[in-house]
Amino acid sequence: MVLPANQKSSCFVLQFASMQLMMYIGNDLIEVVPLEHENIPKPGYLGSFKRNLKLKYQELIQQFSEPPEFLVINPFPLSKLASGSH
Repeated sequence: MVLPANQKSSCFVLQFASMQLMMYIGNDLIEVVPLEHENIPKPGYLGSFKRNLKLKYQELIQQFSEPPEFLVINPFPLSKLASGSH
């Protein structure tokens, strides 16, 4: 997919709309939550998702000796979208 020059700015917006918070316990992916890029730097934004996920999976977390891990990712980097790769 190659975008015309006038659509590159919308591609940039798409990149930021696709940020995700991923929760892992050990090697298992537990849940993925979509994020709004502009809110990520705001204090408490990510923390509220983490707290809710920890409460939701409290029983599962207690079964493991390691705490859950959280990653923020962009599954569709701008370079891949601009080059036409998916």
